[in-house]
Amino acid sequence: AGGRLLICGNGGSAAEASHFATELVGRYLGDRKSLPSVALSSDGSLLSCIGNDFGFDQVFARQIAGLARPGDLVVTLTSSGNSANIVAALQESKRLGLDTVSFLGRGGGKARGLATCDLLVPGARGAAAQECHLFLIHYFCELIENTFK
Repeated sequence: AGGRLLICGNGGSAAEASHFATELVGRYLGDRKSLPSVALSSDGSLLSCIGNDFGFDQVFARQIAGLARPGDLVVTLTSSGNSANIVAALQESKRLGLDTVSFLGRGGGKARGLATCDLLVPGARGAAAQECHLFLIHYFCELIENTFK
């Protein structure tokens, strides 16, 4: 719809968020136009500023409040679903009327049911959830790339 992807996660999920954004702004398999996407976990100065001034629970919600526009899609990645900053990001997105997609693992935790669409990977291992999330990221990149060829 012409919007951007705002993607967030912690730890390994932060790396996956960055990976997803990189595949869209850069390229996945073939040449196509650059697509607007931002990994909200990639700016260390901004994360430390928000974390210091507002608390780490707000590091993604504060960015969504300042950067999001109508038509943007917020994507969260979490292997546990229990990160307070992911829950806050989903709540802020809902307050702004944004659609959201959550890549979840280990039952979805507190984040389950907060997004417009939950992609829940079954199982008890966070590593397995992250591996499946990466597969899904590449699957969506291929679909997106085929749309914008």
